[in-house]
Amino acid sequence: MKVAPSHRLYGLGVILLVALTICSRNFSRTGEPSFLIPLGVAGVAYLLAIRELFSTPEFPKRVMVIGLALSALWHFQFLRMPPRLDDDIHRYVWDGRVQRLGYNPYIVVPSEPALASLHTSETRTLNNPEVPSPYPAGAQLFFRAVTSIHESTFALKVAFVLCDFAIVFVLLDVLRCTRQGEHWVLAYAWHPLLATDVAGSGHVDIVGVLLLLVSAAALVRRWRAVAALAFGLAVSVKFLPIVLLPLYWKRVRMRDAALPAIAVGLLYLPFLNHGRIPIGSLGTYVQRFRFNDPMFAALERVAAPPLVAGLAVLVGFLTAIWMRRKFAEVSADAFAWPMAASLLCAPVVYPWYLVWLLPFVRSTSTLPIIIWTLGIIPTYYVWHLRTVGRPWLVPGWMLLLEYGSVAIAAAIIAFRRINRPAALPCSAGQVE
Repeated sequence: MKVAPSHRLYGLGVILLVALTICSRNFSRTGEPSFLIPLGVAGVAYLLAIRELFSTPEFPKRVMVIGLALSALWHFQFLRMPPRLDDDIHRYVWDGRVQRLGYNPYIVVPSEPALASLHTSETRTLNNPEVPSPYPAGAQLFFRAVTSIHESTFALKVAFVLCDFAIVFVLLDVLRCTRQGEHWVLAYAWHPLLATDVAGSGHVDIVGVLLLLVSAAALVRRWRAVAALAFGLAVSVKFLPIVLLPLYWKRVRMRDAALPAIAVGLLYLPFLNHGRIPIGSLGTYVQRFRFNDPMFAALERVAAPPLVAGLAVLVGFLTAIWMRRKFAEVSADAFAWPMAASLLCAPVVYPWYLVWLLPFVRSTSTLPIIIWTLGIIPTYYVWHLRTVGRPWLVPGWMLLLEYGSVAIAAAIIAFRRINRPAALPCSAGQVE
């Protein structure tokens, strides 16, 4: 009995729902087997779903609707769970709070005794309290806006999930405009990282992802001013998409290019310190913070950290230049690969950083990136290692598993592409 592709996809969606529901129940045990095993099952189910999307050119619209409904269900399961005590979202609450109290988050240090009275039960558990905030101005103003409505981690998580849902609608518009199957929206909506790191932990990256996708969608529609402005706002949330700047070359007018510069400048005005643009703890981040960084660690042995960080930006920038020359039209691949290349060389590669790539992976050439977004899941084990007193360090075997799987996927794709032209004349001869 042959099972229809739609029914297989339904089955995989149900597996994802069950696995992620179990995972959400163990969210406070991040890194433990009770958390990692169901998350791993969800990752396998997601990969099988991607296979179905590749093998079936078109699905009925009801498949997409039911798939998105399932996604909303497991998002809700994580949304109702409290975030981990030392997660970034507690810093977001602090940054929004101190802004409303008249302080500059780039200057104040949360651990200062003089500021103890400013803390709430949620902000006392923020991570790295010995340094000021590293987040750019766009993120800071987002924190302030949300905490003005309700000062809590839950309010921020709701805002992030709303951004996640908005991405689904923008992505559907992009798929329609580019005449791709609308079912490819499930390649984004079903990814387990969105459940754990947007609805669960609550990371501001999703705000930047939304703005970047709006920029890409505007480029597709040739709304050049909107594309430029949305790109600048995305960079003001996290600096990662700056490497995509070459993609806008000759796609936006020079007068449009001034819009993001003006917008970002205005966003930083409230935070100026003696006329200088503040960077908070960004320098400390580059010098001291490390996680899941085999490439950066290797290069750091021969060069200073700021130089290696600059190299990571350069790698992404050069990849974007190559992609701009390769694709005459706006391409999802061109957005995905430069950011992936830059992250590969970064000093810190947390799982939620790869969320930036998710709206842009829907071709065979981006399969290595898809594998990476799943291969990074085992690094959550480091959270468990820290609770038992072990170093904050990704084990070597885990790095080999994560990056080795990406390398193998890339090698297989390259091998098939190299051998394909040689096979075509032979096939033609057989037909004749």
